[in-house]
Amino acid sequence: MNPPAAIPPPRFSRYQKFVVGMLAFLQFAVILDFMLMAPLGALIMPALSIDTQQFGLIVSAYAFSAGASGLLTAGFADRFDRKKLLLFFYTGFVLGTVWCGIANSFETLLIARIVTGLFGGVIGSVVLAIATDLFPQQMRGRVMGVIQTAFAASQVLGIPVGLYLSNHWNWHVPFLAMAAIGAAGGVVVAWGMRPVTGHLALPQERGPWKHLHHTLAEPRHLLAFATTALVATGGFMLMPFSSAYIVGNLGIDLHSLPTVYLVTGLCTILFGPLIGRAADKYGKFQVFVAGSALSIVMVLVYTHLGPVSLPVLVAINAVMFVGIFSRIIPFQALMASVPSPAQRGSFNAISASIQQLSGGIASVIAGHIVVLGADGKLQHFDVVGYVVVGALVTALALLWRLHRTTAPEVRQEAGALP
Repeated sequence: MNPPAAIPPPRFSRYQKFVVGMLAFLQFAVILDFMLMAPLGALIMPALSIDTQQFGLIVSAYAFSAGASGLLTAGFADRFDRKKLLLFFYTGFVLGTVWCGIANSFETLLIARIVTGLFGGVIGSVVLAIATDLFPQQMRGRVMGVIQTAFAASQVLGIPVGLYLSNHWNWHVPFLAMAAIGAAGGVVVAWGMRPVTGHLALPQERGPWKHLHHTLAEPRHLLAFATTALVATGGFMLMPFSSAYIVGNLGIDLHSLPTVYLVTGLCTILFGPLIGRAADKYGKFQVFVAGSALSIVMVLVYTHLGPVSLPVLVAINAVMFVGIFSRIIPFQALMASVPSPAQRGSFNAISASIQQLSGGIASVIAGHIVVLGADGKLQHFDVVGYVVVGALVTALALLWRLHRTTAPEVRQEAGALP
């Protein structure tokens, strides 16, 4: 008897393509807001006369306020139309970005980052909840591949343009330009996206705090939250000081930074959808393991570099980010299936909050590990690499446990272990 023919993966409708594109754009805007701080760090620190610890505090301020916002909204996240919730927080995020663009001191930039984090920290969780609500399990790897590729797009389009604008004018201009583009995208979402209210038909708990407590008390959720905290550590420890490390330690000219981010972003844009397809086809956990192995090797290589040529740095940076994306995309697709539909908004809000809080702590720790020497070089950056590798290994162990103990239908989606 011949085996049954393989069922082809479902195809995206025109509206689904529009939704994925809009969600990816919103992720692009939020991620770019964080990403801009890293390459502009080499300009902001001397312009505001601040040291690495103060800059680490500015970066972590966004993370801490975003984490607090996520926890405060978690109990209410499943009680509203997700589209309206998304637009409310996105509007506040755009206004906060404008404030960053007009800040002229350490104190005003710190407050602006706090305000931006209060609104921006919730957007990612709402985006993931909408993506999970509107797309079945068989499509989520590809959906997350496109949405998370917004990270790469922020490098290809945002960071080189941001560096160009800051090099020709000042560091304020990229934030103002991003706010203008972000506002236009928000109008398109408000006009074209349909209400997302399917979860409102499900039974709801009476009190928001009771809903929050039940989401936090679920053992499987706690394991997922712990894994999320460790997954966030790497980016927050390496990225804030990457531009200072590349310029000061590796001997790359400041005007060559756009080339580094441009090529790296193009590579990750190319590989992002392919990683999503691989996660759907071969198993999300298996792809996460492969990405973790590649990330460990490349983080150790990157943080131990001496002066190198631009092509060598571009190649190393590109491979490292391919490894990072090979972790993030399957991880997000796996986490999407952990909560029940009635707890999806709350779970994602808490997860985003924990991600931001742990990232903020990681940024502060990195700011205390590295020291800007009198010669302009960062010292002890290799120690940061060891800490990141430790977080990668621990996250892999926790996800393996979650993968083994989660519900059977989730294991099937993620790629069951033997």
